[in-house]
Amino acid sequence: MGKEESPQITRRVTRLSSSTAVTSNEVETEKITKPYKPTLNDFVFGGEQLSFNDLLSSFPARGNQIRELLRLLGPVNSPMLPLFVYGDPSTGKTSTILQIFRYLNRPFVYASCRTCYSLQILFESVLNQLLLHKKNAANGYSSTKRCIKPSDFVNFLREDLTSVIEKLRSLKKLGSNKSVGKPNGNMLYLIFDNLELIREWDKSSSALPFMFNLYDVLKMHEVGLIFISNTSPDTYYSNMGYTEHVPVYFPEYTEDDLRQILMRNQANRKLYSSFLDVVLRPFCRTTRRVDELSTAFSPLFRKYCEPLSDLASVPNEEMKRRLFSHFQPHIAPSLNEIFWVPSKSSTEAEINKDTRQKGSTRKSEVSDHFAQIDFHMSTSAKYLLISAFLASRNPATLDASLFDSTGGSDSRKRKRKASEKSMEQKEVAEQELLMKGPGTFPLERLLAIFQCITSAADSLDEEEHENDVLRVGGDCGLMSDVLLQLSSLCNANFIIKGGSCPLEGSTRYRSTVSEDLALKVARSLKFPLPNYLYRR
Repeated sequence: MGKEESPQITRRVTRLSSSTAVTSNEVETEKITKPYKPTLNDFVFGGEQLSFNDLLSSFPARGNQIRELLRLLGPVNSPMLPLFVYGDPSTGKTSTILQIFRYLNRPFVYASCRTCYSLQILFESVLNQLLLHKKNAANGYSSTKRCIKPSDFVNFLREDLTSVIEKLRSLKKLGSNKSVGKPNGNMLYLIFDNLELIREWDKSSSALPFMFNLYDVLKMHEVGLIFISNTSPDTYYSNMGYTEHVPVYFPEYTEDDLRQILMRNQANRKLYSSFLDVVLRPFCRTTRRVDELSTAFSPLFRKYCEPLSDLASVPNEEMKRRLFSHFQPHIAPSLNEIFWVPSKSSTEAEINKDTRQKGSTRKSEVSDHFAQIDFHMSTSAKYLLISAFLASRNPATLDASLFDSTGGSDSRKRKRKASEKSMEQKEVAEQELLMKGPGTFPLERLLAIFQCITSAADSLDEEEHENDVLRVGGDCGLMSDVLLQLSSLCNANFIIKGGSCPLEGSTRYRSTVSEDLALKVARSLKFPLPNYLYRR
């Protein structure tokens, strides 16, 4: 019983300190008088030793990526080129890498650009971890070194990395780094997560070139760099002269992969499998993010199990039919409610809805009939589809006039009377554009049009109150998921990838949807597409 009562330590401890048998009074005294001092063991992930089979079973459909990362990391203390791990959000990039380091038991420093929202915070977070410094009330929650300039960060980083590597080497000479919980090797890895967010808080656009050149600037073979991003390397400029990073792609999960992931840790696997048979396919058409699906399925599974008195029962075919008939009316409303971006309170929305319905019942029925589409698509995907259609149909030179602050309505009033020669030239140019078909466009132009039309839809919603389902704007968070939606639209052949422009060096896209489909999607959003469409 003494062994069971002794480890009542609430703070984070190492295996060496927790293995010493102490009484509860000594623990309380130590907790009050002696704060926890980090050691070299804090550079490893910690926890129970992870086997290779456990690593593979923890991440279904990620066996190829795990083996590729292990091959690139190589044996202990082997130099490596910088890695660029990328893929759609919620595809297991960060979790897989951290668990790989847990399996290898190698020392690393992790910094996320989501929590470190400026260069100074990012620099000081890395330096604090290297110096084993913890912010607390005793030190006024301050960092060990104040670092603002990238040049200062390089000097401090090289100095601190040299010190840590020397300590790891001395630990290796003592022969004590082969036990569980001890750093394995004297090579240190720096992991930078959410790299794409640097663009949001770096107004000078100098942080990304600095991060990509960090390997060449440090010139330390004992240091490995790993960058994790939700966007592909094509979205970053590749003409900055840095060492080419080794890309590792995490594809989005398939329906079978999501089933394996969601089935893990379920008490009644057969019951949950029958539930996934009903909801997984329609929800996969909207999103394949594990975090969104798990959040959405939690209340739906409780609704699915309402007719059951015993949740441990194994459903037969008759029970499955009964559960499906009970649950079927809730599927379509849940698709619209779960992925819903509200703009105002529900009370205000209901008041506006009742006011509009009083004198326009017949008109709304006709418009709803023409606004129906044969498939379900998220709101951000609809706006992205419209943006791609406009980018393919409109000349790039007219973007400034069509997507101004007035929505392109006042620009046409300022046109002067054109001469006959200019009219002929215009007709020739229009015929050439018509023969060429939908044009290609870069990603930057697509995102710019997407930002403009979502802002225009936001202003229309405030003035006319025509859309009580959602309000699309820059603050709604739709831009954070636009690249995932672009990948989904490319997979569905709504948008196709064209060739790369030799001058720009970036991938170009082309919209394949017809004008009728684009107008139907626009009607479902109550978006005035003809106001932004260049008519030949």
